[in-house]
Amino acid sequence: MARRTASALAILGAVVTASVLCAPGAHADLVMHCVGNGGAVTVPSDLLVPAGESCSLQGTTVTGNVRVADGGNLVVRNGRVGGEIRVASDGYLDATDTRVDGGVTLAAGGFGVFLKNTDTGGVVVEPRGSAAVEGFLFAEQGTRIDGNVTAGVGEISVSDSEVTGNVSTSGAHFTDLHDTFVDGTLSVLNNTNGSVVCGSAVQGRTTFAGNLGGVQLGPNGGLDSCASGGYFARDVSISNTTGRTTLDDTIVNGKLELTANAPVAEIAASSRVRGGIVGDHSVADAAGAAAAESVRGTAVQRAEERLARADASAAMRGRARL
Repeated sequence: MARRTASALAILGAVVTASVLCAPGAHADLVMHCVGNGGAVTVPSDLLVPAGESCSLQGTTVTGNVRVADGGNLVVRNGRVGGEIRVASDGYLDATDTRVDGGVTLAAGGFGVFLKNTDTGGVVVEPRGSAAVEGFLFAEQGTRIDGNVTAGVGEISVSDSEVTGNVSTSGAHFTDLHDTFVDGTLSVLNNTNGSVVCGSAVQGRTTFAGNLGGVQLGPNGGLDSCASGGYFARDVSISNTTGRTTLDDTIVNGKLELTANAPVAEIAASSRVRGGIVGDHSVADAAGAAAAESVRGTAVQRAEERLARADASAAMRGRARL
């Protein structure tokens, strides 16, 4: 009798263990692979896009985390991810009308992240390191990043969007904000083509330091075209900038600190600095107020091309087995 009881308990323990591993809320030991097109279904697990493959999701809910392996592509339209998304080297994420409860991370050498009308947690673009690919982040048209944006490489552009945390870049190609609200601080360090902030509001302290190519706050600065200036609720510091630095149609509610910029910053009469200006500067003249005609960077074009290839690859693979 004792033997039968022991055996029964052993069998019961095995059944319980299997049930826990396969329970809908347990994702650690269950990963669904996605290759091809997925529809309006719920994936009760983590999701993996295998290396070199493309996964295109329409109206899909993933309850766990998502990982895009090396060279993979993930396209999400009108979807939901309950966890985080991590994109590996040469990987690409394109999300439209989507919610990601966790953060988004683009690993060193990742191709890029494109967000449109998408809500996510914080976004990290890791430094390239020794990788050949220099990634990018484009967030636009109603995107909300509920956390910090941190980037160490590439083209960083946030437009018509909101960041509830801080925006911090170091060693990127450029960092541009258009028609965007940043609830935290803004820090742009050592960007090779500077920074443009137009039609935007920054609630925390703003720091630009060691940037090449200049800093443009408001329109008519020569880096990029835009229609309106911006608002900085705290102090703004611009230092060690090589290239033209301009403030036009911009309000600084705190102090403007200018240090070792070459040439010195140009302050247009349309700007207001309520806390006073410290450091060398000049008054912008009409001759120096021409708007830029060129488009900054190539990430938008590269994103469009990669998206087209990803959609075509997923279509060739047919229906994903989700």
